[in-house]
Amino acid sequence: MKKLSIMVVLILVVITGRSQSFEGTIKWTMKMEITDPKMKAQMEEAKKKLNDPATQAQMKEMQAKMNDPQMKAMMDANPQMKTQMETAMKMMQGGNVNSMIPTGMILQIKGGNTLTKMEGGIMDKAEILYEGDKNKSVRIDHANKTYTPMNTSTDKPEAASTAPKVTKTSETKKILNYTCTKYIVESTDPRGKATKQVFWTTKEIDIDMKKLAQHRMRDNQFFYENIDGVPLRTEVTMPEGNMTMEVTDVKKESLSSGIFQIPAGYKEVKGMGF
Repeated sequence: MKKLSIMVVLILVVITGRSQSFEGTIKWTMKMEITDPKMKAQMEEAKKKLNDPATQAQMKEMQAKMNDPQMKAMMDANPQMKTQMETAMKMMQGGNVNSMIPTGMILQIKGGNTLTKMEGGIMDKAEILYEGDKNKSVRIDHANKTYTPMNTSTDKPEAASTAPKVTKTSETKKILNYTCTKYIVESTDPRGKATKQVFWTTKEIDIDMKKLAQHRMRDNQFFYENIDGVPLRTEVTMPEGNMTMEVTDVKKESLSSGIFQIPAGYKEVKGMGF
């Protein structure tokens, strides 16, 4: 599940490409499916344990300990960690492991700036602001009035075990009346695990994705110099499971420049990273 969650963040980087003239809001739905038998068994076991009365009692005890002065001081020193732990505790008390998986996101674009709002899962209501003029991404926590810089780099990354193979197909289909072309990207990580990504992209929305060939987060790089257009549907297949993201609405509209700024008075704090 962790790798699938990381993949969400990585695809998020793809989607937040530098816009040319498009201004408006794009909404996405996200679905994840665990297919690895071992991982599925582990998740089922975890679900049983979470629903066990003894485990639920331990959860309540842990939640009470979070009010301990020493623990509270540590949580208050890292609002982001506090929010994530409180969210995770709440979901675990519900006994549903799948509730921790994101279900969608909303992307707002104006000029070179983007604001992404996650929906559902442990990242529910998380906001990620990309300031194009500064080439900087931050995660905003409105509940605690803080923001956390996200690690990004445009340096040349270390070489992967194998270069991704990008195949443009002749297959097309309509997504929200946009004509999309199917691309297949196959890659293998340094540990030998294969990942297949299918992108359905359209050239009918004016957002420049080519610059993402040089943009990466930490040691994760994307190779989109051979892909034309904006992905409206992404299908990821890996040993652990599958993930699908698809656009449900594209609305061209005028947006206030104010929503693409860190709110006044918000304090910078260190984050937990990815």
